[in-house]
Amino acid sequence: MSFFEKLKRGLQKTKNALFKPFSNLFKSLRRIDEDLMEELEEILVCADVGAVTTDEILTKLREEIKENKIKDSDDVKASLKEIMREMLGQGGEISFGKDMTVILVIGVNGVGKTTSIGKIAAALKRQHKKVVVAAADTFRAAAIDQLNVWTDRAGVDLIKHTEGSDPAAVVFDAINAAKKRNADVLIVDTAGRLHNKKNLMNELAKIDRVVTREIPDATRETLLVLDSTTGQNAVNQAKEFKNAADITGIVLTKLDGTAKGGIIFSIKNELDIPVKYIGVGEQIDDMEKFDADDFIDALFE
Repeated sequence: MSFFEKLKRGLQKTKNALFKPFSNLFKSLRRIDEDLMEELEEILVCADVGAVTTDEILTKLREEIKENKIKDSDDVKASLKEIMREMLGQGGEISFGKDMTVILVIGVNGVGKTTSIGKIAAALKRQHKKVVVAAADTFRAAAIDQLNVWTDRAGVDLIKHTEGSDPAAVVFDAINAAKKRNADVLIVDTAGRLHNKKNLMNELAKIDRVVTREIPDATRETLLVLDSTTGQNAVNQAKEFKNAADITGIVLTKLDGTAKGGIIFSIKNELDIPVKYIGVGEQIDDMEKFDADDFIDALFE
């Protein structure tokens, strides 16, 4: 099954929550007026697109209807589809330079951070990249064990210490191992906590200093993992993490388990951070780089 087919299947709940009501609304549409806008607003908000983002989408839709003198329901739907597509932009690729790429992965416990690392490692391996993973979330033994399982599944090397070790020391050893193995990518798991922002910032700064010292020309990425099932709480988490770290991309997990996948619009619009990966299942190959065109097509098809 292609990833697009998996995407369509995984987004079925979101599609039913968001676009089935759209479809029913447009089928019975007689007039393009404020009543229509109010119904569209209710559908978008209920699908977790968010009040602010919904308002922006409908403002643009009103402008297009007025500007292009739209009278037909199919044209309204097409305009809405294009507005939502443009809002998402393109997810953006993981950056690769001539030296190693270091991907720091952050996020609170329970969002699917560890499984996402395994899936991203597998996806990069399919792109013929040699990947090493650093188990720098040393605060929970379970995190190291779980990461071990997922790196085994992905077929990539894991560098780990014992529970309670210094995360920066793990990263140091992982960098040396990655150099010896001529790795293209080093993925670093970090402690999943945000309740003490100062500790998080200090830890990330320490890891950053090690990377800068050992591989000064490395290409850097910081990916924030968010659980789409948490709705607007995911947006709030992203805002908090954005204050603590220079986030270059979002990994959005569990889209197959929620009817509220509209959160992806809110995240992109309110934070202006590209979504780089999305997860639509539990298998090792159920995560792929985000493509706005595929995402919108899967929802509207």
